Amino acid sequence: MTSAIIAGLGLAAAGFAGRYVLKQMPTLSQKMAEAVKSMPKLDSQSLANSKYYKGGFEQKMTRREASLVLGVSPTAPKSKVKEQFKKVITANHPDRGGSPYLAAKINEAKDLLEK
Repeated sequence: MTSAIIAGLGLAAAGFAGRYVLKQMPTLSQKMAEAVKSMPKLDSQSLANSKYYKGGFEQKMTRREASLVLGVSPTAPKSKVKEQFKKVITANHPDRGGSPYLAAKINEAKDLLEK
């Protein structure tokens, strides 16, 4: 008998909660629409000013591309290249969920800049 009462109360609570959610849906969707409208637009100018490199890889890696991959100057000393290489490869190593292709490119960049 007690379990039937508890089940009935639970069912009633679920019904009231569902009714409340359905009544709030129009205001929630309106607030969501307003939030989307107030978001800043991403145009080509803001993407061009981004600190991340937006291009793909070239056929043969250049010093410029290698410096972009590691985040150092093309004329950076070997110690700075090695230090930055450790940071970048740690974040992108395949054993930690990174891409083997990116790891190969990072290694290629380090080799090119250490020459």
